Amino acid sequence: MVAVATTMEWLSEMGSRVGDNLKRSMSSEPKKSACLGILAFDTAKTMSRLVSLYKSLSDDEISHLRKDIMTSEGIAYLNSKDEAFLLSLACAERLEDLDRAATAVTRLGRKCSDFGLNRFDLVYTDLKLGTIDMRKLEYGSKEMQKRIDKMERLVSATSGLYTALESLTEMEISERKLKQWKKNTVAMQGQKLNINHFDQKIANQRKQVRCFRETSLWSKTFDKSVGLMARIVCIVYARICFIFGPYIPVLPSVSLRNVRSSQILRAQPEFCLIEPIKEQVCSRSGPIPSTGKPSLVRFYSQKSILFLSEDDGHGENGAGKNNRVFHAAEPSTVGGSGLALLYANVILLAEQYLDSAVVIGNDARQNLYDMLPENLKASVRKKLNKKVRMMEDDESLAAGWREALTEMMGWLAPMAHDTLKWQMERNFERKKFGMKPSVLLLQTLHFADKEKTEAAIAEVLVGLSCIYLYENRPSAESGW
Repeated sequence: MVAVATTMEWLSEMGSRVGDNLKRSMSSEPKKSACLGILAFDTAKTMSRLVSLYKSLSDDEISHLRKDIMTSEGIAYLNSKDEAFLLSLACAERLEDLDRAATAVTRLGRKCSDFGLNRFDLVYTDLKLGTIDMRKLEYGSKEMQKRIDKMERLVSATSGLYTALESLTEMEISERKLKQWKKNTVAMQGQKLNINHFDQKIANQRKQVRCFRETSLWSKTFDKSVGLMARIVCIVYARICFIFGPYIPVLPSVSLRNVRSSQILRAQPEFCLIEPIKEQVCSRSGPIPSTGKPSLVRFYSQKSILFLSEDDGHGENGAGKNNRVFHAAEPSTVGGSGLALLYANVILLAEQYLDSAVVIGNDARQNLYDMLPENLKASVRKKLNKKVRMMEDDESLAAGWREALTEMMGWLAPMAHDTLKWQMERNFERKKFGMKPSVLLLQTLHFADKEKTEAAIAEVLVGLSCIYLYENRPSAESGW
């Protein structure tokens, strides 16, 4: 209860609308908070998301984003060289992830006995309106690192409980079948030994489950768990404002204090948090020609800053289904055309065939070709026919093609890998509780220029076919 009281004192000092009610709540007789129980798994998912967000905003990660990821050859050529554009995408996606986590924290907070946590939505809304002094939200302190370490331990134990319960469920099904078999069969001596061994095994599994329940979020109270996460939500939001504020002026200033919400709202209209801006994109090397200011994503504050559905963009129907950043991609991009996953799979299959240890056969080439949309098939045929007419009987040309394609795949393949990784992180995070910094959409093929991407894929496929033809000249056919 001490940890919860500390969190409540901290929230009451933040100057939010919870204020007077929270102080009255703290002075009244404390109510007993219930344990999470089965909600431990949903809580672990939210907690792991917050840990991932916290880690993604470290100095090292931000430096890696700006110096390595955003300047990589593939992103610069297919997406954009415009730093402001890429930073706006990164910021928007991190904010959407945080909004989902805050929504989940608020939902769990409704079950808390403490009023401050019970109305965490007001605290978070005030944060986004800029009416809370964010200078008190210190990122990277020893205290915050202890909280993150504690959350990691709790998530890890809860993940262990999830796995242990799955195993126990399977064993209990076998146990019921075994009991039914024993009723209908006279067991022999050897079979009795096997039954005793199974009984011991299931007893040990039940003991392991009990142990995990004690050390995981299962036995933790709503107040303690939500209190841990509420502060991290605020810290992460302040850190986002600190890092991206210089590039996205509409974000509240970290040093902003005592500003009335009405003033903020007049400066920042009440629309959706993120929307695509067709007329303001500037990216000479990126997906859309320049017609105005360098911005694709517009940020807004609003009266109802929360709430996204907790599973928006992360449900079983597909990652990104209701993700606003996801849908900011224009039709001229790969993602806006709904081709990101398909093209990623084509590129990765081509990467596999490019491996000199893998023989590129007719069937492999045909399977790869069949995956392509009609316009890309036509492009490949046209380029290949031109190459075939110019072909010479020189086997060294195959080595030249391999070298050229290896160089091209050096910047194309990482974006394909990240496209699949982005999908997997969101489709399977409910079970895996991943706590590492997640891949950003800007690292994938989603915002890649469709025309440039298709030209690169066609070049790769033509190159693979030429390698096949050079290396199998006597028996090769004339291409696709």
